[in-house]
Amino acid sequence: MLFTNENKQKCKKTNRLHRGYVTIANRKNAITPGVPMSNSEVQSPHILIMDDDPDQLRLLVAALRNASYRVSVALNGDQGYARATVLLPDLIFLDVRMPGRNGITIARLLKGNPATQDIPIIFISALINQDERLAGLRAGAVDYICKPFHVDEILERTRIHLSLSQRKSTLPPDTAEKNIVLEGKTPTASLPTNLLLRQIASEYIFSHIHEPSLKSSDVASSMQVPMRRLNALFETSDGTSVFEFIRQERMRRAALMLGQSTLTIAEIAIEVGYPNPANFSTEFKKFWKKSPTQFRNESQINPNILRGIIPTKPV
Repeated sequence: MLFTNENKQKCKKTNRLHRGYVTIANRKNAITPGVPMSNSEVQSPHILIMDDDPDQLRLLVAALRNASYRVSVALNGDQGYARATVLLPDLIFLDVRMPGRNGITIARLLKGNPATQDIPIIFISALINQDERLAGLRAGAVDYICKPFHVDEILERTRIHLSLSQRKSTLPPDTAEKNIVLEGKTPTASLPTNLLLRQIASEYIFSHIHEPSLKSSDVASSMQVPMRRLNALFETSDGTSVFEFIRQERMRRAALMLGQSTLTIAEIAIEVGYPNPANFSTEFKKFWKKSPTQFRNESQINPNILRGIIPTKPV
């Protein structure tokens, strides 16, 4: 379908209406980029939206929240990629044109990262010509939705793609996609009790790892499990305490973002739960035996350094 001048005018008019609506909603319910925006249970699907104009997506964010989804927002591609690697959302909405690296590039990065390659990506853009749509699909997207959008249609497509992703993740290893390692997707009903508890704990950690206040006791309290038992589970499965698991996870994700994004060190520090960049740099150097700047420079010269630093995923 050609994007005629008449369609462009309709698109602009609809977007103005969207902006008018969401400006009112803004006062009551502002978006905080990067922060899950629902009080739902940890197990509810988590959706990440990458768009440099969040006002246009305010209706969508409200609809997703009303449908009990957790929602995070990133305002540019690099920020979105960093948050995807930290939060590991269940589905990503991605605009094509954004400041810095565009949506096509970010989609390729996500599909090239083993930690994020299985996350379904849906492009949502005002660019509706065939070449743009094909470029999005070839970059690894499962769907392409044009702006202005219909909320009910997006919610239905969200439900469908989350359902398809869940079915794919629970396929036995001898089905069609034998070569895909479906980490972190074991049906919970088939897990032994201790392994199930460890999975729930790790999911909680991954969902809150950007929060500076995250403590081992928070994980235990959320599960109503004694701290001693939780530490014993992690000692058995990972050879470390919950506290050390959180620390290691933050450092691995920080290293990955230093090597694969253009975010500043201060921005990366915030993404992994360190509001003070100096404290982050000190902890990073303790862990990796080199400063964040030195690590970034070395990884640009030798990208193979990043191969062993894929963030942990739930069992």
